[in-house]
Amino acid sequence: MVTAFRKSSYSSGGQGSESVEVAHTADGGRAVRDSKNPAGGLQFYGPGHWAAFIDGVKADTFGG
Repeated sequence: MVTAFRKSSYSSGGQGSESVEVAHTADGGRAVRDSKNPAGGLQFYGPGHWAAFIDGVKADTFGG
């Protein structure tokens, strides 16, 4: 990781809410973890996969 983890702007932050934290990786991708369980593991996304995910969120592809 080349940055500290920060809470996603899409996380609500309330009690019992689903929250994720995101950090930048050296290759331009992202690392993602559960803010309620930071030691529970990480998911890594390369730059292309991260860009596709963000495009999907912006287009509401995921039905949210």
